[in-house]
Amino acid sequence: MSSTSERLVESTRELLWERGYVGTSPKAIQQRSGAGQGSMYHHFNGKHDLALAAIRRTAEEMRAKAEEQFSGPGTVLERIGAYLLRERDVLKGCPVGRLTQDPEIVADAVLREPVDETFAWLRGRLTELLEEGRTRGELAPGLDPAATASAMVATLQGGYVLARAAGSTEPFHQAVTGILQLLATHSTK
Repeated sequence: MSSTSERLVESTRELLWERGYVGTSPKAIQQRSGAGQGSMYHHFNGKHDLALAAIRRTAEEMRAKAEEQFSGPGTVLERIGAYLLRERDVLKGCPVGRLTQDPEIVADAVLREPVDETFAWLRGRLTELLEEGRTRGELAPGLDPAATASAMVATLQGGYVLARAAGSTEPFHQAVTGILQLLATHSTK
């Protein structure tokens, strides 16, 4: 990507996280990126095309960050803990999860697709890790990896919502601590 198209995508990512799809106007994108209208339409077919590129980039970044912890050293619970406890801008919310609260994105199957794919990937990857933990004898055989992975993602996303509602990171940290404590009850080590 050229530097102009890169600035356009990055500016759109920031604006989508801050304002949502409706609040992200082409003019706001151009102002934030420093690109002119001609440049924007030279690189993208319009706001929808640019938003899709921005959402895909955000989703790819989220998956890459998660995979760093998931494929790192340690037991399954240590790797999951590293993911859940990593530094985040909690009060801004999850950059992918916040998109599910945007009616324009949810109503548009094309814009919603990378969001859905990211959460499906996250649930699937956590399921794999939990299955690995059972296979290695780190986790009790009675643990349901798929249900537990879904509960973990729901708790994480709910933690963001609770934190934003309270204006405090404490509810998020309590949710993460709670899920880790629940997982520890299934540990065989």
